[in-house]
This record gives sequence, C-alpha cells and structure tokens, in this order.
Amino acid sequence: MDDDRSVERLADAVRARVGCTVDASVRRRVEYSSDASNYRVRPAMVVFPQGDDDVAATVVFARENGLSVTARGAGTSVAGNAIGPGVVLDFSRHMKAVRAVDVEARTATVQPGVVLSELQRKLRPHGLRFGPDPSTQDRCTLGGMIGNNACGPHALAWGRTADTVRELRILDGTGQRRTLGTDLTAVPGLANFTTANLAVLRTELGRFDRQASGYGLEHLLPEHGSSVAKAFVGSEGTCGLLLEADVALTPVPAATVLTVLGYADIASAADDIAAVVRCAPIAVEGIDAGLVDVVRAHRGTVPELPRGRGWLFVETAGATPAEALAAAELLCATSNADDHRIVTDSVAAAALWRIRADGAGLAGRTPDGNPAWPGWEDAAVPPENLGTYLREFATLTAEYDVTGLLYGHIGDGCIHVRLDFPIADAPQRFRTFLFDAAELVVRHGGSLSGEHGDGRARSELLEVMYSPAARAAFSGFKSLFDPGNILNPGVLVAPNPVDADLRVAGLAPFPARGFALSTDSGDLSTAVHRCVGIAKCRADTRTSGGFMCPSYLATADEKDTTRARARVLQEVVRGELDWRAPAVEESLDLCLSCKACASDCPAGVDMATYKSEALYRRYRNRLRPLDHYVLGQLPRWLTIAQRFPRLANALASRPHLRRAGMRLAGIDPRRAAPRLAPTSLRRIWKISGRNGTRAAVETASDRGSRLWKVLDRTDTHASDGITSAAYDLDSARSHGVGPAVVGNPHAREVMLWIDTFTDTFDPENALAAIQLIEQLGYKVTIPNTKVCCGLTWISTGQLDGARTRLRATLDAVSDHVTAGGLIIGLEPSCTATLRADLPELLPHDPRAKQVAASVRTLAEFLLDHPTWQPPRRPQDTVIVQPHCHQHAVGGFEAERRILETMGVTVKELAGCCGLAGNFGMQKGHYEVSVAVAENALLPALRTAAPNTIFLADGFSCRTQAAQLADVRGVHLARYLLELR
Repeated sequence: MDDDRSVERLADAVRARVGCTVDASVRRRVEYSSDASNYRVRPAMVVFPQGDDDVAATVVFARENGLSVTARGAGTSVAGNAIGPGVVLDFSRHMKAVRAVDVEARTATVQPGVVLSELQRKLRPHGLRFGPDPSTQDRCTLGGMIGNNACGPHALAWGRTADTVRELRILDGTGQRRTLGTDLTAVPGLANFTTANLAVLRTELGRFDRQASGYGLEHLLPEHGSSVAKAFVGSEGTCGLLLEADVALTPVPAATVLTVLGYADIASAADDIAAVVRCAPIAVEGIDAGLVDVVRAHRGTVPELPRGRGWLFVETAGATPAEALAAAELLCATSNADDHRIVTDSVAAAALWRIRADGAGLAGRTPDGNPAWPGWEDAAVPPENLGTYLREFATLTAEYDVTGLLYGHIGDGCIHVRLDFPIADAPQRFRTFLFDAAELVVRHGGSLSGEHGDGRARSELLEVMYSPAARAAFSGFKSLFDPGNILNPGVLVAPNPVDADLRVAGLAPFPARGFALSTDSGDLSTAVHRCVGIAKCRADTRTSGGFMCPSYLATADEKDTTRARARVLQEVVRGELDWRAPAVEESLDLCLSCKACASDCPAGVDMATYKSEALYRRYRNRLRPLDHYVLGQLPRWLTIAQRFPRLANALASRPHLRRAGMRLAGIDPRRAAPRLAPTSLRRIWKISGRNGTRAAVETASDRGSRLWKVLDRTDTHASDGITSAAYDLDSARSHGVGPAVVGNPHAREVMLWIDTFTDTFDPENALAAIQLIEQLGYKVTIPNTKVCCGLTWISTGQLDGARTRLRATLDAVSDHVTAGGLIIGLEPSCTATLRADLPELLPHDPRAKQVAASVRTLAEFLLDHPTWQPPRRPQDTVIVQPHCHQHAVGGFEAERRILETMGVTVKELAGCCGLAGNFGMQKGHYEVSVAVAENALLPALRTAAPNTIFLADGFSCRTQAAQLADVRGVHLARYLLELR
C-alpha cells in the first residue's frame, strides 16, 4: 500500500503539469504491464497526452524524478518494446489525427496514434495508400510502425516504413523538440559521430533489406542521403518520442492477380524465391502446411490450394487486368513450383489471403493446441540463404523438442514462427534456445529481427550479431538523443536479459471451479494467458469484421478491451490481485458477455466464460447485487408473471411505478419492460392438445393461412413505443392454432426447445417454426416439463444454479436425444448455451456432450433437407442482426445461405446490438449499451429505406431495436412462413 500511495503522489505531481488524463490506478497499471510479447513490467502510471505540450511536460517531469518514459500506440509489439517501469505514454487515445494529405506530392502528415487502416481509409478516395501493411493494420498505429520499422507483405515492392518517412518531429530525452530530415546538424554531435563510425556503418549495417536488428544507422551515410529521419525509424522509442511524421504514399495498383504456387514443403518454396522475384511481384508470402491445417481446423474449411505442403502467395500487378494476368502466367512458367492456381476474382483472392491473416493469429497455438510464444518469431536472412536456413532451423527446433507454425514474407527472407517454449517450467531452456537460434541466423548472414524490432526479446542477443564496435556505435547514437537514458531503457542499449520479466515464468496451475475449461486442461491460468496481446479486440469492426470488442468500440478505452480484462485476470491467477479487488470489478463491469471474443480472438480468449467464473468466485455463498437476483434469475420471475400477464403488463405500463420498480431491482429506469404475451406458448400447447392429448382437425395449409390472421394483429403500446404481435388464447383456439402432427402418425420427431423468452414474450415465433418443421413431415414435441438452459444464471456467475437447471434439462431431453432425435433452438443465446456451456458446466455427465451435439438452429435444420426451398423474394431488402452468441458458437452461415437463396438484398450488421441480455438493462450500463448500438444497428435502422425488413432471431436484438429505434424485428421463422 505504501508503494501505491507514493505512485499516486507522483501521479498528482504530473497532473499539476499536464492538461490530460494521468492514471496510476492498480487496474490501469496492470492493463499496460504487457504488450503482445512474453514480458510483464508494471508501469508507475499511464499518461494520455492530448498534444505536444503534454508530452514535453511529462518528459521533463520524468527526468527530474528519475522515471523512465515508454511510448505506446496499440501495444501490438511482440518484442516487448511498448512496456516500461516508469511512465507509459499512450498516444492512441488523443494524438491520432491525419493532419494533411497532399495528393499531388503523395505525402501525408500524421500524428503517432493514427491507426494504419484509418489512414488507408482516408487515402482510398485519392487512389493512394501507405505502402507497409503489417497483419495488425486494423489496430497498429503509425507511431508504433515507425518505432519498429514495420514492413508487411508489400514491403517487397513498396518498402519498409523507413523507406516512407520524409520528416519527423520528435521530442528527445532532454525534452528538446527536434525536426529530423536529411540534415545531420539537427542533432548536435551527429555529424561527427557519423564520420567517426563510417567503417562500422558501411560494413555491418544495411547488408540486406530485412536487417532490422539494432539501429538503422546506415541511413546516416552520405551515399544513403544522410537521413536522420530514416535512421530514427526502428529505434523503438529509445531515442525520442514521435510527435508528427511526414510520410510518402504510393498509388494503389490498377489491377492485381493472386497466384498460389505449391511446393513439397516450405523450404523448397524458399529455394525458388530467386525465380519468383525475377517476375517483379509486389508481394510474396510463404505458408507452411501446418498453419493451413490449423486454419482448416478452426474454420472448418479453407479455399482450394494447389498440390503441396508449402505454398507461396504471389501478387502481381499491372495497369490493366490483362497485364496483371500476363505477369502471373509468366510467373507460373518461370517458377519451379509443383502446382499452381491463378486467381483473378477478388473475392476468391480475399478468401485465400484470409488463410494468411487468420494463420498469423492462430499461430499462437500449435497443432496440438499447446500455447506458442513469440521471442523468436521474426528472424530474417538474405533470401538466397532462406531454404538452407529453414532446414537447419527445423533441426534446431527438433533438438529442443519445440514446434510452431511457419509463415512469413519469404520474398524478403523474413520468417515468422511462434514456438511452444516451456517458459512456465523452464525459462532457462528458453534462453538457451534463443542464443542457439541467434548463432544459426548469424551464420547465414541474417538478422535477429526482420520487422518487429529487438525490444526485450532480442536486445541481449545483439552481442551475437554485432561486433563490440557496432554496439558501441548504437550506444553513442542513443546518447546523442537521450543522454539520461530515460527513454525505454533496457532496450537495444544496455539491454535487459531475454529471460527477465517473463509473464508466465514460474506460474503454477490454477484449477477452475465453475467451468471445465476442457481446451485448457481445466487450468484457469492457461485459459487467461491465451491472451498474448495481439489486440484484435481494439480493431474497428468496419475494417476487421467480426463482433469483438463492443465495449471498446463504444468507449475507446483500453480498459474495455478483451486484452485488458485478460491482463487483470492474469494478475489474479498469479496472486497479485484478489477476486474481490476493485480492479477486477472495474475491469469486468463493461464486458457484455457477448462471447464474440471466443471466435473473433485469434488466441481463442473467451472472456464471457472467464467473467462468469470470476463472478462465481467473487459472490459464491455471499450476498449478490440485487440485479443478479432479478435479471440473473429472470426465468423464475417470468414464470410467475406469466400467470397474470395482463396484470403484469398493466403494472409495467405505469411510468412511475415501472421506474420505481426498476430502480429498486438495479435496472436502468430508462429501459421499458417488454410486454408479456397474453398466453405463453406452453399454455397454447397444453390447451390445444399437443403431444397426443387431443387430435387436431386441420391440415397444415389451412393452419398456415389462419395462423397469420392471429399473428398479424398488432398493438402499439404508448408506454414504451414498441409494436409487437399480440393475441389471446381464445383467438388462437378459434383459428385452430396449435395442431398436432400432419399426416403419418409415425412421423419422425424433433424437439423444439422452448426458451423462456420465446415462451413468454414471442410464442408466435415458435408457432411459425412448428409450421415450417411439420411441413417437412416431422412431428414436433417440446420438453414435457418447463426447463431452462440457465443462461441468465451463467452470465451473472450463479453457476450452481445454472448446473441445477441444466441437469433438469438433461433429464427432460436425453431420452429424445438418445433415440436419435434433434433439438431445434429458436433463441440464439439459448442455443449457444446448450451447445457450448452445457458440456463445460456438466463435464462428467455423459449426456451433456450428446445433447450439445444434437442442437440445431432452425436454419441449420431446414438446410439439412435438400428438398426444402425457401420462397424467392428478390424484391425484399433485409437488415440482418446476427446474434453475438450465435456468431461465436455456431456461426451464421446457414441463415446467410437461406437469404442468398431467397434472392433478397441483405445488409448484414457486424457487431453487437448493445443490449446483450442483462447487460444493457443493468443500472450504469445504459449509455454504453446505446453507444454500442450506434456502431452498426442504429445507423442502419435510421437510414433504412421504407419497407426494409429488420431480421433478428435474438430477443435482445429485437428489444434493443424496438426500444431505441421503434423498429419491430422479425424472427426468421416468421419471415419464412409469412411468405409461403
């Protein structure tokens, strides 16, 4: 506590000097203790500068108080160069403007925090782009790219970041502002330094394009333009803090063609680089079969590849499509590939490139599912030596019994790989491997790093690669900019040991209590350490696709990323934080439990599960927040309310009474209470004589037309502005709703899962689904007893209660499943719970996996029948909101295929609706819930053309649209049946 108090006093002193946020809370310091590397260093504070003056004041304060200063953008560094023990300056929150674009000069002026994809988006209308394009381009910042001299696939044609910089405005370690261009006198003493070190600069540096380790001092040479700006690139924040950069742009090619070349293995592909590069491609990427296998296992399928076990993805460009194609055909004739595939269709090419993009994230796990770590993920050798290097590297990894997935920028000689080092158990072995690997790459004339920088991961290894004279030159260069060594100390110059501050070294297993965590051997520590920090959770869904992470998109605060939450939980399992610590509560508060990270995070982080586990541990056998009892046990209260639906609706329609009740229950009073259906589905089912208690008298076609006479009656309720289907039991019975089996009394049975929301709010969705299923000749049953998937208990961490309900579920459905029957779910969140959470909460009950495997969505069930065809509706325009849980667990492909077959015009939304079950109802979450809806849902509904149909299977999604946009959503079951 004394340390925390002293840190807070320092933070107060900084606040007195700057006009921006300074955060020294335990939670914030934990969030910034790691980047995307293996290392953990908790800073003293985090500063979010709003402009140059804030940066300057912070540096002066740090010098006066003996604190280090580390610059940070998106924190995607895999080398550990974006963490430090003193002050961390996060440039990504405020200093992220594109200051100017000069189209004629093909230059742009940017602040350090601008995200690359945002810059590309602004350049696209001008036919321009920034050349380097690392795989993290949808979240990495230009400041970070300049810090480590980022490259990417197209560096072969458009150069590295160093090749793009024209002028940099920086703040050095003394607090002095400097403008760096091609004038050596901009830094006192630099001209003399260059003259004194000419021999080293000419013999040891700049030997090949991907020599990224150390400082890029070759750019100081007169034959290289005496560029101080280019020499500064790749200095990893050790020489100055970037304030603004002028960078060169390149024209977007008029036409490109992708060619995939197949080889016996990745080393054989590397052997062919010279022949490939002679054809002047703009990108050459290599992929090993192991990586493709992992992507196939993750996605279920990959696009067709040529024959082989190693591939080159080669992009050729031209002024016309014919010219680009001719270059591709020449490539195929010139190369020594065993097989090839030329792809001219941009959609097909994008699908193939996605293998590379997905693989970069999935490389964090070996084919066996073991964690794979960075540390030696970035070596490069001259391309002519690459094939031999790869074969010897394979021998080295076999000697150390480590494996990984190979891919990379083979055209430049750069290879990426993450290896399953035993860091937790044997950090010394990790260290020994790194030195042996360094000696191997140096023997082949290579570089420890090809684009990621040295950071904490490789700076100590520079002694293997460079002579004492070269390392002395590095030290001298840094001292000209930072004589006090306050900027990112321990990196490049006077480096820390490569095995110091390893995040997982020495960690003991931490058994889970709530979930089985079957993919992590039941170890919560392994689960939360899946997050290695690559930060896809910071990416804008406009550029990245997917749904992760909705709260960060709403707040733009690192606190609300999946990564930051994982960092906090990592501190818990290492014993640094208690489950009941305020930092844990604050970190998890705005997690929507949308589960999108389970599929969108390349590392497979499932924060919804971890949050539930955390709440379980925090509140087990303790008093909980009131909303846990109200919203977390909602099915229980709805069962009671459904006995008196008109009374419940009448009470909820009284504004003062509703607001008071919601405040008392921990619900935001600005929320409306969804109206209960006059009669639940189970009541309709019981009285209509289903399950053989009474025979029906109508045919399916008669019922289909009469059903909609009932369901098309709508009421608009002034209290909440929602338009919804309404009907009563007498009307339903008079129209023959609720019939029994059509035709053959021995028809196959399927079970319709009647979730609480469908049962009590939207029974018409179930009635429509029954019609669709029976038209295929099936008998529909429902569980004989009212059962529940337990989702609301799970999302609030009431896992003992959830298990009770899931055991009752197994009792009710297992006979049906054992007999070979399927279960069809209508509410996506409940369907996902039965598929994913059921076996994790009841891992020792053999029925759990069997039931989970039997669950289908309605769309999946319908598409399993080749004779079934949806109605054609080419005149319809549909806005579709996939449910987050369905996106994460089962995917939306079946629904997508149905809509495509129907011929409708579809706008499919990416991102969460923002209500997310109980999240958007809880007090304190309303503003964020609305902000999340503003990412995609609300703008789409506001700008929709008249007669546009809003399609959403999720009750939360329909409720959010109704309450915030006064738009009634339609379930797929109703949409399909209404059109028949």
